[in-house]
Amino acid sequence: RSLVVVHFWAPWAPQCAQMNEVMAALAKEHTQVTFVKLEAEAVPEVSEKYGISSVPTFLIFKNSQKVDRLDGAHAPELTKKVQRHASSSSISAGSNDNAKEDLNVRLKKLIDAAPCMLFMKGSPKEPRCGFSKQIVEILNKHGISFSSFDIFSDEEVRQGLKTYSNWPTYPQLYVAGELIGGLDIVKELEASGELDAICPKAQKLEDRLKTLINKSPVMLFMKGSKQVAKCGFSKQIIEIMNNTGVDYETFDILEDEEVRQGLKTYSNWPTYPQLYVKGELVGGLDIIKELKDSGELLPVLKGEN
Repeated sequence: RSLVVVHFWAPWAPQCAQMNEVMAALAKEHTQVTFVKLEAEAVPEVSEKYGISSVPTFLIFKNSQKVDRLDGAHAPELTKKVQRHASSSSISAGSNDNAKEDLNVRLKKLIDAAPCMLFMKGSPKEPRCGFSKQIVEILNKHGISFSSFDIFSDEEVRQGLKTYSNWPTYPQLYVAGELIGGLDIVKELEASGELDAICPKAQKLEDRLKTLINKSPVMLFMKGSKQVAKCGFSKQIIEIMNNTGVDYETFDILEDEEVRQGLKTYSNWPTYPQLYVKGELVGGLDIIKELKDSGELLPVLKGEN
């Protein structure tokens, strides 16, 4: 088959068992994709060839060529990658020009995903090279609000962005869709006092929470996503919400510790999930169940009650 997802796993790692369940769910959804499990330590020559240094690690192959990679137990990201590659595989292959154009569109979307966007090795919490660590420290020291993209998570982006930006190394910092540069440039801007003027300051937490709560008329803060709930309560509330037919957006509180802790205080509600309608807290799973049983849920979600 044209698309193959390989899970390098280990029997002693509980996160691998969790991701095997995710793989099984994805296999049911994407019958045209082949999913394979490889015990990393049982095939050391293969693990070494592909630089597998931790488990779980996922490699995605298209027509026998490696096209993507994901390190770590990140179910939403794996789901996104499989969906994206599966959908592109189902379309007949176009010319190289079309492929290049599609990649450029994707890179532009990533660059524009936040006012200040950092392409780095690893994440701000776990940088995976010294240069990325230094640039994160500088941005944090100046209270700059930024989003990041781990170029290790996507080989297509990692190689394509070098050409797109005509900048051969990482990290790369973009502000308002324009390339600022790498670590040396950021250091120069810091030394000259220009960095604060160029980069947007971090929102106060309360302002950020208000913005997130009002991002959609119906907003659900949960563990995981619509596709992959990461706790039983979140799974139950998603099933109830999906049966209403009402549009809603979700925010994964496991992805952002600041939001996870801050929202409890802001809303004076100590647990998750939390459902908001038009910026107002409705409640958690128990309240949603009560509203459903009383027939009031749909009017509440539509803002009629």
